[in-house]
Amino acid sequence: MASLTVRYFAGARAAAGVDTEVVALPPGVRTVDDALRELSDRHGPELAKVLAACSFLLDEVAVRSREAPLADGSTLDVLPPFAGG
Repeated sequence: MASLTVRYFAGARAAAGVDTEVVALPPGVRTVDDALRELSDRHGPELAKVLAACSFLLDEVAVRSREAPLADGSTLDVLPPFAGG
């Protein structure tokens, strides 16, 4: 079973109720999109709504496709849209 560290920022942190968590990913969770479904199931519809508008960093690299593969021990940063410029 792979693990993923998830760091939530701003509104995503409020929706998840934590700022950081280490998630044990079940078999079959191989992509960022798979992980996002798992996180939505874990934290509920409020986080699912926020995740739909977020951008992500996977191991400090911008995620261009939610089909990006995960590696055991990766870190996913969840970045909701920020106001300002």
